[in-house]
Formats: sequence, structure tokens, C-alpha cells
Amino acid sequence: MERPAPIATASTRTFYDGCAEGVLRVQRCGDCRHTQFYPRLLCSACGSRSLAWIDAAGTGRIKSFTIIRRAVSAAFEGDVPYVVALVTLDEGPTLMANVIGCSPEEVSIGRPVRVTFERRGAVLIPQFELGR
Repeated sequence: MERPAPIATASTRTFYDGCAEGVLRVQRCGDCRHTQFYPRLLCSACGSRSLAWIDAAGTGRIKSFTIIRRAVSAAFEGDVPYVVALVTLDEGPTLMANVIGCSPEEVSIGRPVRVTFERRGAVLIPQFELGR
């Protein structure tokens, strides 16, 4: 069974276009310089509409994580155990993604990570690998 793929919307298209190019994009406010993710119409810090997309470095640290040992659906049965983590990017925002390419026991809070992209149908989605 194929794992589900997200569907790009008007507000997320720039994000997924970046993923297709191997670039992680987040929004930055032109007024207060706050950087945010997930995409929104207004700055979550000051309410400004002056938002622009920037290319993130794709590096960050694990803020929190859990190890999934029981698949949420048949599509993920082959992946267990796997790690779902909150990753705080160096630019500030926090994303939820999988940590891949390592055993779950290697993952810990504070570990550096770097983005990689995984194909889901026609879409590439960000995942993270342990950094150095």
C-alpha cells in the first residue's frame, strides 16, 4: 500500500515547489523579520501581510520525538519502528517530520539534523537525517 501524499494548495504551493527543487522554504515577515512555518496569510508574530518565502538552510535540532512502534495504517506497516520528530530549524520555526536513515535509538533531543526529501507519489516531502 502506498503512503499518503499531501496535496498542494494555493498557500502551500511555493513550499512544495521548493521541495521539488530540493529546497526547504519557510516564510519570513518583511516587517518584524519573524520566520514561520506552516504557511499562513499573516505573520504569526505581528499580524503583517508582508510575508515572503525564503530558502532555509535545512538544518536544525530535534526538539522532541516519539518512536512509532505500531503503524497508524497498513501503508506504514513496513516502516515500524519509525521516528516522528519536532525539528526546530536554525531559522527558528519548528516542523514535524520523520527522522530517517538511522535506528530510532540513535535519535535524541538536541541532536542536529539536516533535511532530505522523500518521494510520496508526485510530491517530495521533507524528512530529516541525523547531522554531525
